[in-house]
Amino acid sequence: MRITLAQLDSGTDVGRNLDLIADYCARAAYEGSELIVFPEYSTYEKSRVDRSFVDMAEPLDGPVASTLCATAARYGIAVVAGLLEAPGDGDGTKEPDRAFNTLVAIGPDGSLLASYRKIHLFDCQGFRESEYIRPAPEPLPVTFSWGGMTFGLMTCYDLRFPELARILADAGAEALLVCSSWVPGTAKTEQWATLAKARAIENGVYVAAVSQTPPVSIGYSMLVDPLGTVLHSLDTEPATATLDLSPDAVLAARDQFPTWRHHRLP
Repeated sequence: MRITLAQLDSGTDVGRNLDLIADYCARAAYEGSELIVFPEYSTYEKSRVDRSFVDMAEPLDGPVASTLCATAARYGIAVVAGLLEAPGDGDGTKEPDRAFNTLVAIGPDGSLLASYRKIHLFDCQGFRESEYIRPAPEPLPVTFSWGGMTFGLMTCYDLRFPELARILADAGAEALLVCSSWVPGTAKTEQWATLAKARAIENGVYVAAVSQTPPVSIGYSMLVDPLGTVLHSLDTEPATATLDLSPDAVLAARDQFPTWRHHRLP
């Protein structure tokens, strides 16, 4: 299974962001990738979450998501990307003053495979994401299968909650896709790497941790294998990295450290 990590420098120009995503998809498809993973807030990003994030939100059948679906189909590649989802009338989530921070997983035919609304909102370091972003009303784990593997979806601050990673692994995830805009700060780069490696080791899974670039975020997108080894890490510039995943590596790690069989706590 070949996967591409796509480290973006998204801004407030949605058209530019969608063009960048298309360019990265073309590059990944040329390299034989089956899945490309973009960061949190891929289609609209700025240094502070404010009212504009609500204003830019759309339903999942709106122009932004539809463009992402068309891009996936054009290049024949599965896409995971972060966008702003407007609450709907029919699902009990209508709340005009807040949007959802949502990941979409799109198949290479342009169909929506899964969507995940961020559970844990970043109310830290002087930020209050929850002022304009609503958490998922039902904090349910989301997985999807593609290319012979099962993937679990996580967003940024979710990485600090090991329970979610374990629930996703229990649901069959062999790789966690952590789409992020990891805010800079004291020891934040070290924490990013440590947490990604810890989630991989704890669950015997790959972790593809993909972040926006500075100054909004830290960059350093990385792929960690099921034993906690960083297979590749980008630096702080916009870039891609294409690597191969192996279900056999997941099985081997879990056979070597069968923590599920040894777990005794409720």
